[in-house]
Amino acid sequence: MYYSKVEICGVNTSELIVLNDEKKRELLIKAKNGDSIAREELIYGNLRLVLSIIQRFSNRNENVDDLFQVGCVGLIKAVDNFNTDLEVKFSTYAVPMIIGEIRRYLRDNNSIRISRSMRDTAYHALTVREELIRENENEPTAQEIANKMGEKKENVVRAMEAIIAPISLYEPVYTDNGDSIYVIDQLSDAGASDDIWLERIALHEAMKTLNERERSIIDMRFYKNKTQVEVAEMIGISQAQVSRIEKNALERMRKLF
Repeated sequence: MYYSKVEICGVNTSELIVLNDEKKRELLIKAKNGDSIAREELIYGNLRLVLSIIQRFSNRNENVDDLFQVGCVGLIKAVDNFNTDLEVKFSTYAVPMIIGEIRRYLRDNNSIRISRSMRDTAYHALTVREELIRENENEPTAQEIANKMGEKKENVVRAMEAIIAPISLYEPVYTDNGDSIYVIDQLSDAGASDDIWLERIALHEAMKTLNERERSIIDMRFYKNKTQVEVAEMIGISQAQVSRIEKNALERMRKLF
């Protein structure tokens, strides 16, 4: 795929305009109220967004004109379905809509064939999902989608999984002024949150304030899961002494926290 060409689908890309957020919101409100001219201006003013998105699919060896047209379909859907009452940037809503439309097109043209009935179930589920998002303004569960479709949850999940094309963790999902956000950036690890990370640092610093015996007891009690009796036997003191040392050490550490 080459991007040195000036025209895509008869559109001179060098002449595409970029609307600021204020202008976008003004046009979105007018378009929502039935102003077709504002709607067309809004679509044309966001074609650069479509252009930037299709570039991340350059490794698919797809025709750039086809991808651009499909991306424009996603853009039009975003314009027509955007809720101006929410405090959300239009691009935040439009980007996944455009990407989703392109991915649906790529799945339809995938060499791996999926049965027509399963594909129909999956696309029906996607349509229902979008309807539920508009109605409830949150992501529906698979069960909610299945209930609205009158299908079994297992059938819906299986169909939607069948049309998902595997992607690289390093595939960009959004690009702004050359800075990309990749799939891996959107993944989270509950065991490595900022709060837990900071707590570990604080705990490490608090442990430094303890003397050698206190550190040893805390380590055996809370890191090696030893009982006070076991600790007492290992270091040659009474269980009462272990309890007292542990209590004093924990109290000092709590104050530091």
